[in-house]
Amino acid sequence: MKIKILPPLVMVIFAGLMYLLDRLLPFGEFDFFGRKEMAVGLTVLALIVFTLALYQFYRAKTTTNPLHPEKAKVLVTRGIFMYSRNPMYLGMLLLLLAYGLKLGNAFNTLLAALFVYYMNQFQIRYEEEALLKKFGRDYKLYCKAVRRWF
Repeated sequence: MKIKILPPLVMVIFAGLMYLLDRLLPFGEFDFFGRKEMAVGLTVLALIVFTLALYQFYRAKTTTNPLHPEKAKVLVTRGIFMYSRNPMYLGMLLLLLAYGLKLGNAFNTLLAALFVYYMNQFQIRYEEEALLKKFGRDYKLYCKAVRRWF
């Protein structure tokens, strides 16, 4: 199975669905003290996680192209990758959660959960198969030591 949709585009699609859900669903609205600040905090955290992951790929001189994980030259396991095997996707999830908080509709958490499901089934599974073929035992040990998301 070859992935044809770039993960950032998947995130944008889910953000669009969140917007539509917020506008069209007549219930599920919520508000609490600090909601906007929490959304900003999640956004900052997402950007930090995403930037650290990109930087580590850059330092290792390996590909960041999620459509061709087989082109990876190095298995990156240090830094942020010691805590998450998919920090860039985690960053995208955090952005979606922040956007859901900004919109203030509780049902957007379901769309964020669907994003995780979609990424697990149609992106991460493909990447993991390719990385297992490429790095074998080292990747298997890494998977045992580090969780997929966080």
